[in-house]
Amino acid sequence: MTTPTSTQVSLDTSMGTIVLELDGKAAPISTANFLSYVDSGHYDGTIFHRVIDGFMIQGGGFTPKMDQKPCGKPIKNEWQNGLKNKNYTVAMARLGDRRPNPSTVDSATAQFFINVKDNSFLDQPQPDGGAYAVFGKVVKGTEVVDAIRKVPTGNSGHHGDVPRTPVVINKVTRL
Repeated sequence: MTTPTSTQVSLDTSMGTIVLELDGKAAPISTANFLSYVDSGHYDGTIFHRVIDGFMIQGGGFTPKMDQKPCGKPIKNEWQNGLKNKNYTVAMARLGDRRPNPSTVDSATAQFFINVKDNSFLDQPQPDGGAYAVFGKVVKGTEVVDAIRKVPTGNSGHHGDVPRTPVVINKVTRL
């Protein structure tokens, strides 16, 4: 399957609509991966489960009850694609390790995050040897992203920074 060079997707959330433009030219693996989860309906009914104002909002992997959804195999990390973790860009979430551990570099599956400020430190190799691959940007709904980043958060089990009221991703569709 050929990855389109530019694809827009709509995230219909409980707080409004966010439109992402995915860069299939610079990040073909991440874009194809994300679109496969969109097309399968994986993201429908998930939540933004990690919200840190001044950093990012993360979603794509948990239900409102904080049950983790099963996902596919990890993908190759495209962090050297020239795209940067700037405000309102979207990147693949992956396992991070504060020690040298090459096995976490290529660990992204379904989860993604939207930067809510410029996070240039995410463009630099972490102790495990990789950085965080940007594959798109918000082109509509920045006010929704800004509203989500301001929601009150707390702990849910062993998870921190979880919105006290779930921010649900009702449906994600290609435009």
